[in-house]
Amino acid sequence: MVFKALPYTLKLVFFIYRLIRRLHKNHTKALKRTLSNTHASHFKPQTPFSPPDQIDLSRKTLIFDVEGTLLRSSSVFPYFMLVAFEAGSLIRAFILFTLYPILCLVNDELSLKIMVMVCFFGIKKDGFRVGSSVLPKFFLEDVGMEGFNVLRRGGKKVGVSKLPQVMVECFLKDYLEIDFVFGRDLVVFGGYFVGVMKDNKNHIKHRLNDVLEEEEEEPKVCFLNRSIKHDWISCSKEVYLTSDGEKMAWQALPRERYPKALIFHDGRLAFRPEPLSMLVMFMWFPFAIVLSIFRATIAILLPYGALIPILTFTGMQLRLSNNNNSTENPKSHDHNNKQHKGLLYVCNHRTLLDPLYLSFGLKKPFAAVTYSLSRMSEIISPIRTVRLTRDREQDAKTMDKMLKQGDLVVCPEGTTCREPYLLRFSPLFAELSDCIVPVALDNHVSMFYGTTAGGLKCLDPFLFMMNPNPVYRVRFLEMVSGVSSRSRSSCGGDDDARFDVANYVQSEIGKMVEFECTSLTRKDKYMVLAGNEGVVNSANKRR
Repeated sequence: MVFKALPYTLKLVFFIYRLIRRLHKNHTKALKRTLSNTHASHFKPQTPFSPPDQIDLSRKTLIFDVEGTLLRSSSVFPYFMLVAFEAGSLIRAFILFTLYPILCLVNDELSLKIMVMVCFFGIKKDGFRVGSSVLPKFFLEDVGMEGFNVLRRGGKKVGVSKLPQVMVECFLKDYLEIDFVFGRDLVVFGGYFVGVMKDNKNHIKHRLNDVLEEEEEEPKVCFLNRSIKHDWISCSKEVYLTSDGEKMAWQALPRERYPKALIFHDGRLAFRPEPLSMLVMFMWFPFAIVLSIFRATIAILLPYGALIPILTFTGMQLRLSNNNNSTENPKSHDHNNKQHKGLLYVCNHRTLLDPLYLSFGLKKPFAAVTYSLSRMSEIISPIRTVRLTRDREQDAKTMDKMLKQGDLVVCPEGTTCREPYLLRFSPLFAELSDCIVPVALDNHVSMFYGTTAGGLKCLDPFLFMMNPNPVYRVRFLEMVSGVSSRSRSSCGGDDDARFDVANYVQSEIGKMVEFECTSLTRKDKYMVLAGNEGVVNSANKRR
């Protein structure tokens, strides 16, 4: 019966495909006729998209369609998938993924409404931070350099988007310095999104007109996509058109061209969630859970000589390089030294597994101090971990005591940073030892990030180990002398010395991994990603 029905099913699919293609062609032709008949005398379409350099746009207000003239991809599905996965759950993301074939068959407006319903229904409005902490990274990676160059030439810039305002506003205003952003509004009930957009297309046009009336002396220029109908096209008498075919040749905007550097971002997905990529992820996920548990068990139970080859066989790679001529404490054999201390390893912070990979590289266990660690991570950690309290005097005593017991590793950044930047190093480590070994760390993941600012931190190590081939690079640098032999006081000289040591270690690590050094701190990170200073009540001492 199934085989008999197969030819009829194929015929039906082929008929639907031809129907959709014909409707798309008719819609495109109708739109072109509308544009040419309505504004033929005012349009100045250019090929390529960018207006000639001799045309001065600095005194004009540029109105542009965000999806049609700024982003290279014509699909908004990945951005809604990020909302479903990061703000919702794995189940919500899977539901959206299964609806993708239907989204391809219906028109754009209905497709948009379906995605909004699936992604936003039941999401708390005040807790929605995906638009500021997750989406900007993926939007910036999709920005076309050609479209961006045109916008930078303009005076005031107005972005109009078909996406909800909460998804695009932060990206456009904070990272691309767009003056005004107009998107779709969402219906809110009881502080929660109900998954419905307000019918505010005309409202957007009215708000746009209100803004443009205030800039009456400036000429208005529109940048549109040929295949998209715009109700607000009458706002301008000078229009430049582009097409999806032209955008396919656009280049991605280089990171160094970002108006504002992307240093902090959150979320678990490390790839752009296109439909095919999500299919691979959902197929890999059950195996990844088993693999992650297996890797964690191996790391806890087996000795270094056995676990390193096994972990390598499972796909976890450790690349070790030693630029340190002396890995032995020069004072460890000094019998005249009253205080025997271990080596203090100072490294930049990429994930919670930094001390563990350092231990694997040296093939010996040692203690690690951390400012925050989930109880689960403490239980499964194969090396000794000690929490710090963020009280300077108490933390100094704790670290000094542990150094007298053996080698110690510390991450003075105080929090993780995913991008190629180093946060400010706390100078406390410089006061505790004269035998400081800087360690430059870098890692690479292809599917899941092993860090989070707003999610469950107990899942961080497991998500990192769920990647098919996670890579860690550990590089030991030349030993640095601290200021522990000097008396610690609040005198300017000692303060300058410890800050000099901290800045020097930061700069050396930055040079080795080619990261840019910044003065940003853990507090800055959490203000951007979580809207708080990353401090919780003292009851549990967790971040």
